[in-house]
Amino acid sequence: MVSMQIIRGNRCFDLDEFLKKPLFAHLSTLSKEGPRESPVWFYWENECIWIIGTPSSDSFPGRIKENSKCAIGIVDLNHTTGKVLHAGFRGHAKVEQFDKGIAERLLTRYLGSHEEKWDPRFRNLGDSNVLIRFVPETVVVRDQSFVPSIEKSEVDI
Repeated sequence: MVSMQIIRGNRCFDLDEFLKKPLFAHLSTLSKEGPRESPVWFYWENECIWIIGTPSSDSFPGRIKENSKCAIGIVDLNHTTGKVLHAGFRGHAKVEQFDKGIAERLLTRYLGSHEEKWDPRFRNLGDSNVLIRFVPETVVVRDQSFVPSIEKSEVDI
């Protein structure tokens, strides 16, 4: 496997620590009608991004089968502190058979370790689901933080 190329800006951050956070990723895929974007939860393992897909309700697994080229953007933003960390990935994805172990590790990041407390739609995933394995070729890592111009109390949160 070819290792991904990391492109670091003048200000960057620890990518592995960043990818441990339960942030939303934005998966961009290609379709006959043009590019499409899907907000997804993800799990980072062995330099791959794993995403759960449900082909009966998610259209991105079908698009990936037709064209494996994808991009993924992940941002950690706190507008009150000015923190803006961004990782932008480019690479290829593949639809793979569902793996309960990977899915449980992914869901535990977002929902906690007590599966009995999870929303029912996330319990007992199985054969009707797939995993997307995204293999990055490049990733741009940039700390684009800024000095905030407003006080926390001025912002409706």
